[in-house]
Amino acid sequence: MSRHRPHRPTRGGATTIVTIIAAWTLCGTAVAAPLDAHVHLGVASCATGVCHGKLTEQEDRNVWLNEYRIWSADDRHARAYQTLLTPQSKTIARKLGLASAQGAKICLDCHADNVPNEKRGSKFQLSDGVGCEACHGGAENWIESHTEPDRSHLDNLAAGMLATENINTRAEICLSCHLGTRDQFATHQIMGAGHPRLAFELEAYTYNQPAHYAVDQDYLDRKGAPSGFAIWRAGQLETTKRYLRLLQSDLFAEDAALPDFSFYDCHSCHHSMDDVRWPDFRRQQGLQPGGLRLQDQHLFMLRAVTSVLAPGQADTLRELHLNYLRAGQRSVLEAKAAAGQLENWLAGQSWLTEDASNDDVRAVRKAIATLGARGVLADYSAAEQAALALQSLSYYLDDFDTIATQMDSLFDSLSSDKQFDPARFQQVAKQLANML
Repeated sequence: MSRHRPHRPTRGGATTIVTIIAAWTLCGTAVAAPLDAHVHLGVASCATGVCHGKLTEQEDRNVWLNEYRIWSADDRHARAYQTLLTPQSKTIARKLGLASAQGAKICLDCHADNVPNEKRGSKFQLSDGVGCEACHGGAENWIESHTEPDRSHLDNLAAGMLATENINTRAEICLSCHLGTRDQFATHQIMGAGHPRLAFELEAYTYNQPAHYAVDQDYLDRKGAPSGFAIWRAGQLETTKRYLRLLQSDLFAEDAALPDFSFYDCHSCHHSMDDVRWPDFRRQQGLQPGGLRLQDQHLFMLRAVTSVLAPGQADTLRELHLNYLRAGQRSVLEAKAAAGQLENWLAGQSWLTEDASNDDVRAVRKAIATLGARGVLADYSAAEQAALALQSLSYYLDDFDTIATQMDSLFDSLSSDKQFDPARFQQVAKQLANML
């Protein structure tokens, strides 16, 4: 895991987080129906000098108008299609029996704005990668009117523009590739052919993108802006719900010889045979040595939130979490049932979307560090989410500098999943928990 933290505008008095996970550079964010059913006109429709292709920011307008320049020069989404032409992608395609990566739907669905042919305008090109309309929606009904001075943002949304300022909509768009959908999913077979493991955290991902707008008063008046904590929490919640829904789909098939291993924690298998990772708390969880463990990294984060914002519900979520893990070692049908119970319970918890004070956020951060200190974040993916959360929330609270040394040590312990040492991570987490 790598990360960098260039300066960004503050939000709510807190410096924003910037973190990179290597796997993100290989995945785009194509949007599928029903979110977007409009014609996509293509990046070239937005790229002229009278639209969003100006060389520099325009100070006399409420948008910069150089958004195309920023996307084409600095945004990895602009190069998502080109990734399919690399030797690594060619090798993956060959192993999967595909004629080419750039011609395969399973690849194009996330590495390009792969809408159906009848939804492609005259300037549309797949080779543009993940362009404007992949995130903002097909522009056929608002390409002209969205520049009119009397046109409101709500008018544009009514015409098909996607409300990316809405954190749940944003999460749904991003997760369509950074986790997947029923029709576009990085299966264990695809990863076995060489595709990187996927990892996602909405707050980190959002602010790692090169900014192409300013959250000034005009923006706030038109769209509002959620807090960094709200973005982080929404990402954890929506990722968990999406994963549970996929687990209940036929992707996790009952009639297969084995369920798709991509639903399980990668590192429950992928580590050295000499590196025995069976701590005693696994027995306390009711799990068996050698068994696969369903992914639960985002559930740990939601448990930390629950312990602070709804402590009376903490034991219920803990039991649902444990039942889910145990069911995953018994049968596909039991795993699906447990996933459904979890999804239904989460859907009924209104506090998961309510406002939280800075004191609440500090308590959530400490709860996450405490989970690490207790040694229960022994899987790489759980430790990874905890580190991202601690960084995100500390930037939001504007006190990251006070724990920067410990955070560097925490990220150093995650620098390689192959060499990840749970005991080292736990030691640093203890230091952090004592400081927070």
